[in-house]
Amino acid sequence: MKDLKYLAALSIPISAILGLYFKGSMTFFTPFYAFVIIPILELIMPLDNTNLKSETAAKKKKNKLFDYMLYLNIPLVFGILVYTLWDISTFDYSTLEVLGLILSTGIVLGTNGINVAHELGHRQASNERILGKFLLLPSIYMHFYIEHNFGHHLHAATREDPATARYNQTVYSFWFTSVIRQYLSAWKLQKHLLSIENKGFLSYKNDMLWFTIFQLAYVIAVYIIFGPTGFYFALSAAVVGFLLLETVNYIEHYGLMRSKSASGRYERVQEMHSWNSNHVIGRIVLYELTRHSDHHYKSAKKYQTLDCHDSSPQMPFGYPTSMVLSLLPPLWFNIMNSRIPLKMKPTA
Repeated sequence: MKDLKYLAALSIPISAILGLYFKGSMTFFTPFYAFVIIPILELIMPLDNTNLKSETAAKKKKNKLFDYMLYLNIPLVFGILVYTLWDISTFDYSTLEVLGLILSTGIVLGTNGINVAHELGHRQASNERILGKFLLLPSIYMHFYIEHNFGHHLHAATREDPATARYNQTVYSFWFTSVIRQYLSAWKLQKHLLSIENKGFLSYKNDMLWFTIFQLAYVIAVYIIFGPTGFYFALSAAVVGFLLLETVNYIEHYGLMRSKSASGRYERVQEMHSWNSNHVIGRIVLYELTRHSDHHYKSAKKYQTLDCHDSSPQMPFGYPTSMVLSLLPPLWFNIMNSRIPLKMKPTA
């Protein structure tokens, strides 16, 4: 029964369903739940830095229950999206209610869509990677699969990585630099991957081309089926979804940099190059994303087996709380800058 704790991650889409049902101010329940209630719970609940024993980890790795709990997000995410699109294009909502639904749907797309897609995108089974790409579609961020797997994991904690926030960079600046640079990087990486196999731009293996086609087809279909209201709603929710991802990217590596050798090569990625959090609630609702140091150290590990390393820099708060703090740059810098290892800070 203890393994079922990850079902708590479904509390976020459930909160969105409650907002849809009750309407009015309840349309804002999901952002309130995600960024007020969960942070409060994180402050109350104790930390858990225990790791699984090797035998237990081996059993959990093979246990399909953990995979099924991920798959549950697919019908929930798309069910909430489609129903909300139908609802707002059929009935009259106030401007505030629409804003609440945009935020709620966008948070679901980010946490239970992109975050789960990230986990599935690292899997060896091609059907799971396809499901991961599918979950990126409503956030119009399918290029994340290419850039994250072939770019970020290679360049994390370096100036070459679009998804690594620099020392004293605000989250608002990071949103622009990361979104633009990651998209351009994804095309560059795709071109390189095609060249390795001597394939041209129009090759069926050009994922970026397919992603573009699928995403265009998605927004056109939304416009045709749900009209202008649904179209603008879908685009707005997508922006909320991918900005939520970029906020997570911001806190995951903020200010952490790998050193270069005399030859100009970076040291290999280690546990010290990602921020770790052992706050229980954040760990569960984000499928252990907060143990990001171990994920970068061994990216093939499934979420239920990720470890905490003593050498990893520790966040004073959980990821949901830290995301809220990052929106207040002076406070964020005051809390985080002193925790960055001195050797990683810029000298000028």
